[in-house]
Amino acid sequence: MKERIGVVGIGRMGANIARHLKDVGYTISALYDVAPDRVAELAKELGATGYAKLADVTANADVIITVVTDDNAMRTIFAAGGDSLLNNARGKTFVNCATITPDVHFEAAELAAAAGARTVETLMASSIPQARDGKLYLICGNDEEAFNAIRPILEQMSVSLKFVGGPGKAAQVKALINMLMNINTAGLAEALGLGDALGLDLTMLREVFSQTGANSRVLETDGEDMQKQDHEAYFSAEHAAKDSGIALQLAKDQGLNLPLAAATKAQYDEMVKRGLGQLDKSGISELTFKSRQPA
Repeated sequence: MKERIGVVGIGRMGANIARHLKDVGYTISALYDVAPDRVAELAKELGATGYAKLADVTANADVIITVVTDDNAMRTIFAAGGDSLLNNARGKTFVNCATITPDVHFEAAELAAAAGARTVETLMASSIPQARDGKLYLICGNDEEAFNAIRPILEQMSVSLKFVGGPGKAAQVKALINMLMNINTAGLAEALGLGDALGLDLTMLREVFSQTGANSRVLETDGEDMQKQDHEAYFSAEHAAKDSGIALQLAKDQGLNLPLAAATKAQYDEMVKRGLGQLDKSGISELTFKSRQPA
């Protein structure tokens, strides 16, 4: 018998994970979000039940997938007291997908273990279409026994799985992925911005990049969007700033200076300052194209 699945945090990633798991035969038994209208809409779509209390999600699901925004949200849902996913959590498995500070993943895992529950860090190195289609790349960690127990669910969510180690390790790997991705995105924006200022044809330039050492996954996903100023958010600048900050804190803890990561975070912070934080990370090109700057 397939596990009942609860989902906490039903923004575009969480909601599309729920939709896909419903499509492949799992029962989505419980939904929770800080936006009640969002809960009601998705519950109606999936034939699920939305709850106003976190403890009710735990009570009505065997496996609870969490997709929250930041450290504070994670600490709220795994609070040691009051309404919390930890209430009567013995025997439950939490699948924590948020890109947050590794230490907070570690805290949540410890609290869950004390409550008799198991936790799998499940960091997603993909975006919204992959969540909907069950083609995420998942970086997993913490409890390998729990990981193996729920592997059928994770395989339905993903095109590939990688278990990378104990508590906090998956979050560390994800921080490095996003740090490097953000640096690549900023670099591409600067190259295209300079090309534009030089009067080069940007379609030609992107093609040349793709056939040389300048090629990258970011060129494929963001290059045309930068050229056409199409910045519909799949991974927002606000999230890019947050995630680069996580990596920089890890570097600081290790006594490392990462000037490229720091410069990239400063660019994304500037986007947020200008009110552009809800644009996709490709919107960093709005800072680098001379023709797009205010007079």
